[in-house]
Amino acid sequence: MKLSIIMSGVFLINPCLCVFGHQGARVVVSRSFADFTPQASFDIKKCDVHRLEEGPPLKAELTREQGLQYYRIMQTVRRMELKADQLYKQKIIRGFCHLYDGQEACAAGIEAAINPSDHLITAYRAHGYTYTRGVSVKEILAELTGRKGGVAKGKGGSMHMYAPRFYGGNGIVGAQVPLGAGIALACQYQGNDQVCVTLYGDGAANQGQLFESFNMAALWKLPCIFICENNQYGMGTSMERASASTDYYKRGDFVPGIRVDGMDVLCVREATKFAADHCRSGKGPIIMELQTYRYHGHSMSDPGVSYRTREEIQEVRSKSDPISMLKERMLSNNMASIEEFKEIDVAIRKEVEDAAQFATSDPEPPLEELCNHIFHNNPPLEVRGTNPWVTLKSVS
Repeated sequence: MKLSIIMSGVFLINPCLCVFGHQGARVVVSRSFADFTPQASFDIKKCDVHRLEEGPPLKAELTREQGLQYYRIMQTVRRMELKADQLYKQKIIRGFCHLYDGQEACAAGIEAAINPSDHLITAYRAHGYTYTRGVSVKEILAELTGRKGGVAKGKGGSMHMYAPRFYGGNGIVGAQVPLGAGIALACQYQGNDQVCVTLYGDGAANQGQLFESFNMAALWKLPCIFICENNQYGMGTSMERASASTDYYKRGDFVPGIRVDGMDVLCVREATKFAADHCRSGKGPIIMELQTYRYHGHSMSDPGVSYRTREEIQEVRSKSDPISMLKERMLSNNMASIEEFKEIDVAIRKEVEDAAQFATSDPEPPLEELCNHIFHNNPPLEVRGTNPWVTLKSVS
């Protein structure tokens, strides 16, 4: 511990500051990074397993740098989604909009366990993964508001965002699952040691195309991690009312599975590492069920309290919030200071506010660009039926 005595004013030394006053003098106690615990080991919840002799480990190592990184990712996604909620209510964002707040540990934990060269495809609740796959908050919010600076040039909206090795946001329930199996087939064909993470919700878990995909992936031993983000509710109803069996991790029957605490970023990270190792070793696909929770309704048109109580949502927020859980772990193990978290929060709020400013001032794409990028690497072609008086051309 280092002491600095300053006779006039206060000398601020981050990351932690305590100030005591006596007869005009200020004693400032500063903590260097050496004062923090650089690494700690945490007990994590045991996973339920199906057709596996053993599951992921029961302990997880966390470095201070990793913890702060996970916190930044989850807090950024949370703030971005809350801003999207605000813009939607102001009618600046229109159409469908499915928010991810509450489920941030899933995206952060999965990304922490796979490589940037691995592939990921998800359903329409896609904003969090768009961010973790490398797209800026500014481009995501601009896409939500339909501006030309959006990640899909303002033409995709909430459900159709893309990035390198990220194949969207897909609007048709469950349709991304066979696509993910196809991406995994490409990985196997090319022999590049990559895996495809294929995500779907509990509401899509009863789709026939899922079981067809499981069957083909098992037959061909595809390196595919099928992940059910079970946020407890489909569109307007609970999982118990929609599924005869809610053991989604067992739904592959002949495909092994694990059920994971999806509110704990360390649990998700360790389980995903386990699943990725399983796939890379040539054992074929694996199913993960992440037990998580969405704070908003199914979409912005769903208030989310007609089929569940406000008290239930508040209880999850107070007892199982993924961001609060990580923050408390780090604070109780002297891995960071309250002041550090406050500084991170301030920086994230500014980033999101600046992004929202861009998303509300950037122009919409002009009409002549409406039909561009229909095909890849094609010469310009006329697009019929777009307007009785105008013929638009598509430019790749």
